[in-house]
Amino acid sequence: MTPDPVTPWENPEHALVLHGRTVVPGVAEGEALVSYETISGWGGIDPARGVVIERRHPLYGVSFAGKVLVFPGAKGSSGWAGFFQATRLSGTAPLALVFVTITSKAALGAVVTRVPTVTGLDRDPLTVIRTGDRVRVDADHGTVTVHPASPVNVPVPPAHDSAMTRRRP
Repeated sequence: MTPDPVTPWENPEHALVLHGRTVVPGVAEGEALVSYETISGWGGIDPARGVVIERRHPLYGVSFAGKVLVFPGAKGSSGWAGFFQATRLSGTAPLALVFVTITSKAALGAVVTRVPTVTGLDRDPLTVIRTGDRVRVDADHGTVTVHPASPVNVPVPPAHDSAMTRRRP
């Protein structure tokens, strides 16, 4: 009997490997930034800062520079590719792109941005990758390896014993 697959959140020692199609070859690893909504290039990002500036977007004001950008795909005009190319020229590009749906504007944007890009994964990346996870995009082999973010260690104060803190009469 084969055991059930383990997701990385059930056992952080195991990474989850997704398999898909290469759009732009290369390998990059970094922190994931996940958007559940498409991103507009022209008017949706500030390429000089690598920030989402579309006011109604959930990631408004968030920087994607130096992150693995995981999102459904591109929206808007054919200017999308030019704006993402400008992030490369400005040094504010994402490390890699992971698309759910590839379109000609998204493919062209990935090519001119020159970052490893994968699409057509065997699992929906929006359901298995979380913002903050460590992600390795190996577009040379069409894989995305997900290592879950470590839980934040919050120091727990020692137990308080009121008997020890009472004053003596």
